[in-house]
Amino acid sequence: MSTARMVKIKIWSTNVKVLDDFVGKITDIVKKTGVKMNGPIPLPTKKLRIRTMKLPHGEGKKKYEKWEMRIHKRLLYIAEDERVMKQLIRVRIPPEIWMEIEI
Repeated sequence: MSTARMVKIKIWSTNVKVLDDFVGKITDIVKKTGVKMNGPIPLPTKKLRIRTMKLPHGEGKKKYEKWEMRIHKRLLYIAEDERVMKQLIRVRIPPEIWMEIEI
């Protein structure tokens, strides 16, 4: 009994539109080759929040500015296939996307 090994691809970005376009390119490549794929699985969005005091605050009321950065993540499982991996290597990765591949 043989089990197909899967490649785990984790992709994350602060820009959700660019992330979805990039994941769409990967899924198109995988569907064209006919390889088994699970995903894209959306993972929980990480929210980084920073509160800073507005300047000049002087002797009056303290006023704060709130900043937030959201990190969107997607997870893909693709069956190991040499043709697909060669095509994935050729895909241009936008500068605001980070990608981690585990074999």
